[in-house]
Amino acid sequence: MLEKTRVTQFPDKINVCGHLTYLFFPILIFALSFCSTAPGDPANTAPIVSAITINEFPVPTSGSSSYGIAAGPDGNLWFTEEGGNKIGRITTAGVITEFSIPTGDSAPLGITAGPDGNLWFAETLGNKIGRITTAGVITEFPIPTGDSSPFGITAGPDGNLWFTEITGNSIGRITTAGVITEFPIPTAGTQPQGITVGPDSCLWFAEFAGNKIGRITTAGVITEFSIPTASSYPKGITVGPDGCLWFAEFSSGKIGRITTAGVITEFSIPTANSYPVGISVGPAGNLWFTEFASNKIAQIVVNAATIPIPEGQQSFMIEPPVVTPVIDTVPAQAKPIGIGPVAAGSVFVGYAV
Repeated sequence: MLEKTRVTQFPDKINVCGHLTYLFFPILIFALSFCSTAPGDPANTAPIVSAITINEFPVPTSGSSSYGIAAGPDGNLWFTEEGGNKIGRITTAGVITEFSIPTGDSAPLGITAGPDGNLWFAETLGNKIGRITTAGVITEFPIPTGDSSPFGITAGPDGNLWFTEITGNSIGRITTAGVITEFPIPTAGTQPQGITVGPDSCLWFAEFAGNKIGRITTAGVITEFSIPTASSYPKGITVGPDGCLWFAEFSSGKIGRITTAGVITEFSIPTANSYPVGISVGPAGNLWFTEFASNKIAQIVVNAATIPIPEGQQSFMIEPPVVTPVIDTVPAQAKPIGIGPVAAGSVFVGYAV
């Protein structure tokens, strides 16, 4: 495989907060809509963003501190309000409806669409996993371990929901009927945060304090892979168009990539002390991530082309230098937090102002 990786930054955009310190801000949801053109290099077939339109949608509740966002089965986007203690729903036209969570001060963070047609979310301070129907009916399921601080959540390939426990130091599994099983992480005090499904049908998660990327099978077997850069504090994680897992290193200012075999490569972000947090796949298969401290949204374009390999030899990867064009298009003093689904050719982001 011949691989080209390019990082493009979009300054003055969104920001995120590190946990376990909970910070609450007024928040907006905004959508990035963009036009793209193909680059001149014939080997580089993925489009490059040439223009961006930003549409902002204020959340009705003051100090809502929106964090996670996910595409729902109803064609709307659903998001968590950490400070507002609500689950929000926003149409692609920008109409927002909010639903209060029964447990007070539950601090919902991660959210995902479930295989049952509902949305599932993690109540970090409420120590529960919540389920909300597209009609807005909420049901909560207590986690057996007290004060486990559930954070990230994703739908697994086995029809269950999988979530991380920051202080519980475990990976949790909940069935759509609400039955919870917990799997302790071998390394102590890892504070797992982001979690996603890999192309190998395993769950992959970021160990924020453990400085590792973890993999858990649907049977509960956990393997950990150390990140080369010390104290990188990985947070968000997603699957890239190349079949690898990509993650944001909050403290090191890098984006990491790990193959399903556990081989890690790191790419430096042009802006120093940018503190990347959320990362997600956008239109055209490109990767987008938020830079909390630098008020930017950045894009990684990964292009792969197959090259002939002599019989009997294995394929190999060639990694050229990272290219860093910069486009100034974002409001000042905004701090990006969550970045998530694509709808109508847009990337939706929540940010604090």
